[in-house]
Amino acid sequence: MIMSPMQASPIPFPDSSVFNGAVLLTGLGIVGATGPDAAAFLHGQLSQDMNGLSSTEARPAAYCSAKGRMLASFVAMRPEADTFWLLADAGVLPAVVKRLSMFVLRSKVKVADAGADMALVGLLGAAAEQALGESVPAQAWGVVPHPSSSGWVLRLPDVQGVTRCLWVGPRSQAEQVAAAVEAIQESAWNWLDVMSGVARIEAATVEQFVPQMINFELVGGVNFKKGCYPGQEVVARSQYRGTLKRRAFLLHGPAPMQAGQEVFSENDPTQPAGMVANAAPVPVTVEGAAPHYSALVELKLQALDAPWHLGSADGPLLSLGTLPYEIPSGDAAG
Repeated sequence: MIMSPMQASPIPFPDSSVFNGAVLLTGLGIVGATGPDAAAFLHGQLSQDMNGLSSTEARPAAYCSAKGRMLASFVAMRPEADTFWLLADAGVLPAVVKRLSMFVLRSKVKVADAGADMALVGLLGAAAEQALGESVPAQAWGVVPHPSSSGWVLRLPDVQGVTRCLWVGPRSQAEQVAAAVEAIQESAWNWLDVMSGVARIEAATVEQFVPQMINFELVGGVNFKKGCYPGQEVVARSQYRGTLKRRAFLLHGPAPMQAGQEVFSENDPTQPAGMVANAAPVPVTVEGAAPHYSALVELKLQALDAPWHLGSADGPLLSLGTLPYEIPSGDAAG
């Protein structure tokens, strides 16, 4: 059984031409972890099974505090046995690298910001498929070497029929990879990222969410069989004891939204009902069209049956969108 949205208001999907090309991504960064103990070290720090990660796949992973609150969200890749790339929001990288390095101790692993040497290119739509050819992985989270460069191609989950791929490789080759197809705006990439329902921890939301509050376990970001990591007991308790009282939903509205912004419900206008995790403007494809914005928002489940407002009880009215995956119905009772 699944939980049905209490209200839904679809927004016009922008013209597909907006999502047909490539862009050098500035909002994402890369944490590099290298050395013979890299797998064991990361396995003990993250919510994901890092020992079992292969070079042909990527996996979402949470980095949590001892209280189970997310310090970062990663997409983890393992191009070589002793090399890991952790893709994350660029705003959290310095603090994450510093904190992970503190726990290396005697492990034979080096943790560093790889941004000086490496870059990411986002590729979307038919243009991406044509440019990448056989190097488009067949399934979401698949990874293959890029035959025309020293990089790798990761396929993210499609969003409303749009193919999404990430090229990860040497910074010196990134512009050439991006130039192989028509340029698109990074805002188009960011909007599809929001619509994917896969949350990314930004600087404004560090330590705000237990993974389940932003559906991170629903998108494969938590392995409940892998054993200990910081915050593991809290995350496991949230999963197995009682029902969850908060989940992430897509909301749309007429005003700009940003990570960390509070959302209020008319059920209880005196206190926040949730928080914006990620947000982006809807790409405009019709001249003169009113601007619209989308956000992945963590909400109290008990607030789902009343209208929501951005920033305050009398702020802009928000409407509920549709996630590309299902929320378990049992959570609604929380």
